[in-house]
Amino acid sequence: MIAFLCSAGMELTQDVADLSAYLAADEAIDHHHPVVRETAARLATEVADSYEYARVAYEYVRDAIPHSQDSGDLRVTWRASDVLALGTGICYAKSHALVALLRAEDIPAALCYQRLADGEGGHVVHGLAAVRFRGAWHRQDPRGNKPGVDARFSLEGERLAWTADPSSGETDHPVLYAAPHPAVLAALRAAPDRPYLWKTLPGTL
Repeated sequence: MIAFLCSAGMELTQDVADLSAYLAADEAIDHHHPVVRETAARLATEVADSYEYARVAYEYVRDAIPHSQDSGDLRVTWRASDVLALGTGICYAKSHALVALLRAEDIPAALCYQRLADGEGGHVVHGLAAVRFRGAWHRQDPRGNKPGVDARFSLEGERLAWTADPSSGETDHPVLYAAPHPAVLAALRAAPDRPYLWKTLPGTL
């Protein structure tokens, strides 16, 4: 594995050494799908370079696609194309959409995760994305802002929705995944609706 120091000072590790894996398409990161390609092309017309495109794509997923818990949407999405077409998803799904939009414009992007307290005495895995610029990986959180959450696109210092608190059993998983983690994908694919999904979210990887 290849290790990188992220902007928060944590060492991140690619789960696949070959950077081309972070440009690939799969069933969830389906960036060859027309909906993904059309969205990427539309966003690309607004900007002058790949840095600006990454920011605009991030803000689009963060702001234009509501987190389904915040909006009350009961539908479960997991393919990037469905997230964009239906305009809904939880953190994992929104990260899939952002990674697909970045890869659609040949920007290496990864999936990564945090383990956070769920407010009920347990923990839940939270999904993030990471983008590679200037020879380094930068984690981003496109889940969507709300009172108490102010995540921003940043290549200088992390502006995530939440900072892991080790004293509460929270942690940042250091692995940069080229494909969604199997535990995450299994939970999304098995859930008929969001209330069911909420009971089956992975608590650890």
